[in-house]
Amino acid sequence: MTKAFSVASWNVKHFKGKLTRIDRVVDFLKDQNPDVFALYEVTGSEVFSKMTTAFPGYTFQITEGTQSQEILVGIKSTITAFITQKIEFKSGNNYMRPGLLVTITVDNVNYSLLFLHLASSTEPRGMGLRDDMLSRALKFRHKLDKTTGGKHTANYIFLGDLNTMGMNYPYDKDIEANIELKRLRNRASRYYGMHNLNKTFDKTWNGGSHSSYPQAELDHVYAAKHLTFKTFKDAGNNDAEVTVKGWVEEETIVKQDSWIDNYSDHALLYFEVQKV
Repeated sequence: MTKAFSVASWNVKHFKGKLTRIDRVVDFLKDQNPDVFALYEVTGSEVFSKMTTAFPGYTFQITEGTQSQEILVGIKSTITAFITQKIEFKSGNNYMRPGLLVTITVDNVNYSLLFLHLASSTEPRGMGLRDDMLSRALKFRHKLDKTTGGKHTANYIFLGDLNTMGMNYPYDKDIEANIELKRLRNRASRYYGMHNLNKTFDKTWNGGSHSSYPQAELDHVYAAKHLTFKTFKDAGNNDAEVTVKGWVEEETIVKQDSWIDNYSDHALLYFEVQKV
């Protein structure tokens, strides 16, 4: 198989402020050498300025609107791509993030990547917004299929910080995160010909050893089933299509806490799409 392009997806918590942290994040991202990358929770103008100077061989697009946290996408100049801001993924809420749709063309074949940062809340309203956004992301495949001439033919991937954290509700009516994930995976597979790519580590978020919240599986990549990816090995020597980088690779709690403080509470996701 031949690589079409590589992708890195990373929520860098409240990405702004001290240049020392920005420099660390930039260096870590450079180590991955992705053809395309998306950063979530960009809040400072200094980040955009730093990125454009640190990655001179890339072009950039950042979401715009009334939301306080933006999605920043960078694409190598060797990649042919068209970028569109998709406001329908705000679910009618001005303060939700829009999606960024990146259409990449390799050897006259189009690949559609939808980068998303969904509602972060365990309250019923938060889960409702998140569920609506995920429904829109799944149904978007039908629109893409119309351009490729048949059911489940589009080379479609949606990914990002999907914040699949379940819902808290009184009287023992909680919806656990694993139930939210199960429903999403079943819908994606049964009705839309998509699947949740396996990762080298399931948990991608860690609030640190002093957090009252357990580690969580918040970041995902969903892809059309006919697409193929480079495989990586997880800790059990099983094949995975997404490699997870960051605090998950640190062997001690102290080192994990240090990585989280220096970079982010989210790990980075990296994968390589093979040519169709």
